[in-house]
Amino acid sequence: MAVDRRVKYTKMVLRESIIELLKEKPISRLTITELCKKADINRATFYSHYRDQFDLLTQIESEFIADINSYLDHFLLEAGEDNIVQILVKILDYIDQNSELCHVLLGNNGNIDFQTNIIQVVSQRVVFEWKKKQRVDETTAEYIYTYVAIGSIGVIRKWLEDSNRKSPQNMAEFVTHLVYKGIESFIE
Repeated sequence: MAVDRRVKYTKMVLRESIIELLKEKPISRLTITELCKKADINRATFYSHYRDQFDLLTQIESEFIADINSYLDHFLLEAGEDNIVQILVKILDYIDQNSELCHVLLGNNGNIDFQTNIIQVVSQRVVFEWKKKQRVDETTAEYIYTYVAIGSIGVIRKWLEDSNRKSPQNMAEFVTHLVYKGIESFIE
């Protein structure tokens, strides 16, 4: 069954409105009234689609995770690539294409659970590659990945804020170099 154009439009303006409002304050401080006012819809219309502002944000986050998984699955299926740099390039390319949404979701007003979910999505792919190539046990790979992932979230946040952003390829190479060679390799 096709989704009515009005429903698509309503969901699109609500999505855009919540993203704009999250630039200013956290989800816990957003009200349905201000969200509806920003989207120029009435409360009844909002409630016909979502329980509350948290439900709307959760659905946006779920769509994002499904999209990034689909994007990576398509890439891996097409390219047959198992190179970590290329996987990171694809992730950063997706983030770059969705920079406004990612800036909000990964920013100070974003949901920490969402960031954890993103880390888990990427972890499933990267830890598998590390175990395969570096011959490390799963526990060690998970500790290394957690360390790298948390730092990478910070690097990606900084990258999204940079008005003169490096390309996804350059950032993937930078992060990979940092992971494998360490901070001291940049200081010399």
